Amino acid sequence: MLLRYRIGRCLEAVAAPVRKLLPHHAHREIDMVDGPVFANVMRYSIPLILSGMLQLLYNMADVIVVGKFENPEAVASVGATSSLITLMVNLFIGLSVGTSVLVAQFTGAGKYREVQDTVHTSVTLSLVMGVLVGVFGLIMSHTFLVWMGTPEGAVLDGASLYMRIYFLGMPGNMLYNFGAAVMRSVGDTKRPLYYLSLAGVINIILNIVTVAAFGMGVAGVALATIVSQYISAALVTLNLIRSHGSVHLDVKKLRIQKRILGGIMKIGLPAGFSSIIFSISNVLIQSSINSFGANAMAGSASASQLESFVYTGMNAVSQAALSFTGQNIGAQRYDRISKIMRTCSLVVVAAGVVVGALVALLSEPLLHLFINEDVDPAAIADVVRNGQIRLEIICLPYFIDGLMEVFASMLRGMGSAIAPTVITVVGICGVRILWLYTIFAADHVLSVLYVSYPVSWFLTAATLLFCYFHVHKKLMRSVSAIPAANA
Repeated sequence: MLLRYRIGRCLEAVAAPVRKLLPHHAHREIDMVDGPVFANVMRYSIPLILSGMLQLLYNMADVIVVGKFENPEAVASVGATSSLITLMVNLFIGLSVGTSVLVAQFTGAGKYREVQDTVHTSVTLSLVMGVLVGVFGLIMSHTFLVWMGTPEGAVLDGASLYMRIYFLGMPGNMLYNFGAAVMRSVGDTKRPLYYLSLAGVINIILNIVTVAAFGMGVAGVALATIVSQYISAALVTLNLIRSHGSVHLDVKKLRIQKRILGGIMKIGLPAGFSSIIFSISNVLIQSSINSFGANAMAGSASASQLESFVYTGMNAVSQAALSFTGQNIGAQRYDRISKIMRTCSLVVVAAGVVVGALVALLSEPLLHLFINEDVDPAAIADVVRNGQIRLEIICLPYFIDGLMEVFASMLRGMGSAIAPTVITVVGICGVRILWLYTIFAADHVLSVLYVSYPVSWFLTAATLLFCYFHVHKKLMRSVSAIPAANA
């Protein structure tokens, strides 16, 4: 007990400088049920956006450091892993959506005992899954990379090494995601930001030390990433342990309760499967990119790091839509659902259009951040050109993807888990696979390949919007029927 206290005190002391950069009362929960929708959505989303950007800086730092101190093959090695890693972990990360919805709904309904049970079940589940996914990744990484058509030699060897080290950090990755999901569901989006800030700084420092000073290449950036993941996980866990509210974590009570697990699975599994199938389409696209060689892979890897900054802002708003909807459903404040929908949709469009346009406009200088200028000028020009193709086609219409995410989150927050999964599977995976084997097969160029992204977003978003109106109308009819039935 004394040791745990001392460790907590030390970690709080380390995090204090980061905390001072933000408002003094940043840790207070947001009133999602009675407070003003727009103001509270922004209060919720902005720290989450900053957290997402810091998370991206982890990954970007990996690519920038190997790009500056190594060669395009090293960049291609790191970039080749992203879609595959996402595929292998998304099912389990998707379960954190189930945690978010349950905690939000129980909080809105004032069922604090159920919140406690959800916290302990979720943390236990995250540790179990982290170990299982880590072992699976260690065993299967090389095989999957070969199946993806990753170029043999330096690229394949580097990518395989990066993934094997990366998966050693999977327990920390899972623990942070589930712990942060709990905190965000009760409106605490700022303390995960503090902890991620500290871990991000450490990640960047270790990247530079391991690659520039010790010449460890992709192994160094992978090691830096997992160290930062365990630090952020430890800080989130200590926060839950020291919390005195409904989300307090008691290590002695760590266990999986079947009733809570069933609720998490009911919502989280469809979300996870949706993410998996989404990732499968990205893996297929990555395999197609691999066929264009290392320069195309490096350009795509660099561009994807930049476009992720566009996505993270919109994803934060979609998480706000999920938590706000879940709490208002739990509190039976159905009258606020439409306003949450309109607010989140407007914010996500504004964020997507502005940031997407900026990234596309500044694509050339931004892409040079990832390149060692001492290598062959022709190779540099080819990498940049390949990256620009991707950014121009994907970033400008990225707001459509944001709308798609908001609509899906609204449906999940209202308790509809299957519909967004089915729609996403057909609209994203189905359309992209069909595109690969028809249109792209007929015109085998990168620009045609990337057009599959906005096309699939538009079709999926339109279908999800229709489904939302149907579910919302059904919900309001059931509510209006209650007085009549009681009369």
